[in-house]
Amino acid sequence: MRRRTDLVQAWIAVGLFLVVLTATPAAVVLVRDAVGRHTEQIARHQAETRHRTTAVLVHDAPRHPEPGSVEAKNVLYPVTVRFTDRHGDTRTAQQDVEPATSAGSTVPVWVSDEGKLTGPPLTDDEVRDHTVGYAVMAAVAVPLIGAAAYACAHRRLERINLARWEADWAAADARWAASP
Repeated sequence: MRRRTDLVQAWIAVGLFLVVLTATPAAVVLVRDAVGRHTEQIARHQAETRHRTTAVLVHDAPRHPEPGSVEAKNVLYPVTVRFTDRHGDTRTAQQDVEPATSAGSTVPVWVSDEGKLTGPPLTDDEVRDHTVGYAVMAAVAVPLIGAAAYACAHRRLERINLARWEADWAAADARWAASP
């Protein structure tokens, strides 16, 4: 026995499959292009507004409790450093440095046009990775949205089927109760 809702559900599945099949590559290309342009614009802006300079430690960095350990090689301590910004003003800020770095030592830092310490501008590899990451998310999101749409349609059709089944059973029960 085939219900009309079974046919509707099959056509919904075929339709959603075709939509997902065509929408996934389109979404990947659109997201890749949009995110790529946006991230490249951010990288250009960062390259224009940040510059690398050296900073001098104002005081010694703390020593690590276990010098020479693997942890000591990976830990950084915040220390006050003094640097000159692009406008020639001397500023101080906190910079993470290796343990036991002595006062007067120099460390490379990136400074924004506002005179604040910041990270380096995005590299081409970071722009590419960011763009690819969002394109992959789009490639995963479109099929997930299609699956969610199918699940909603299936649930709605299942409710219709159950309501009809309930009505048919109520009609059959009324007939059986009326028969002698």
